[in-house]
Amino acid sequence: MLKHFRESFIVTFLGLITAFVFGYYSQAHQISAGLNAAFLAFLLSILETAFSFDNAVVNASVLKTLSPKWQKYFLTWGMLIAVLGMRILFPLLIVSFSAWVNPWEATQIALFNHPLYEQVMIQAQASIAGFGSAFLMLVGLSFFVKGVHEPVWIRWIENPLMKLNHIPFISYWLTIAILGSFIVCFNWDDAYHFGIAALCGMGAYFLLERLEHAIGRPKSGAGLATFIYLEFLDASFSFDGVIGAFAVTNDIVLIAIGLGIGAMFVRSLTVALVQGGHLSQYAYLEAGAFYAIVTLAFITALNVKIEVPEVISGLSGIAFIGSALLYSIFCNHKHQKSPLEH
Repeated sequence: MLKHFRESFIVTFLGLITAFVFGYYSQAHQISAGLNAAFLAFLLSILETAFSFDNAVVNASVLKTLSPKWQKYFLTWGMLIAVLGMRILFPLLIVSFSAWVNPWEATQIALFNHPLYEQVMIQAQASIAGFGSAFLMLVGLSFFVKGVHEPVWIRWIENPLMKLNHIPFISYWLTIAILGSFIVCFNWDDAYHFGIAALCGMGAYFLLERLEHAIGRPKSGAGLATFIYLEFLDASFSFDGVIGAFAVTNDIVLIAIGLGIGAMFVRSLTVALVQGGHLSQYAYLEAGAFYAIVTLAFITALNVKIEVPEVISGLSGIAFIGSALLYSIFCNHKHQKSPLEH
């Protein structure tokens, strides 16, 4: 399994060296500043990796339908999109739109006016949360209402949801109802931005569904639509990490390096789960990840009103996946013993 993480360790080494050099030269050639920068980047990478196990499992459930070629694209081009797009360009676009400045001025703010950059990003939290929570809620609910799925883990939740499958667009109606209950608790400004962004998130999910249906599920395991869907899914997971990173540092360079290293480990873990066959080996692991997704969508929406510590959102995902893993191991052990008992 370690072979899947070779590139991740290389990226970690290069990333920490880059962080050290950046800190060293940006603080009058002080070694202590370089070491501090490397430490902050390493801390961010640990947090991103530790709190993204649910992301890896869900990605693996999608990635397993793709060929090795597209799995490699997910690790290479997908990684470039994740770091350059979500950890660098996405925050700059938010600053550009929120502060009504051009992209070059937004870059200047991000690099040289860290307090203003942090302020703008936090002010945009309602919009970020709206898009992310809507997209993630649809991902999670669609798994449970898509029809009969086996095995069923928590029957009193999953069986009633599966019976709703005959209602057209039921996952969308449920998402509107759930997120609407949050919106009525927000102030007008947050409710407006959250609602518009949530509609955009639902629209993005709908378009990706239509794209997949138009192209068709690939028989050969190579699918552009599925690859795009994976990138949107990964982006939605990263929203809370981009905002939560400000609890560690407001330096966009260190945030990009730290979260980039974490994103690489999540991708390596995703490929390891697929190629190692762990999703089929632990039957309830996938369901646990989708419970974690719905929980993350709730927490992302709740963050607009109440600041939920990132450790809680991270541990909630670990709790669901850990419970699903233990239950899978228990069931596997029980099934292995049953033939001997007879």
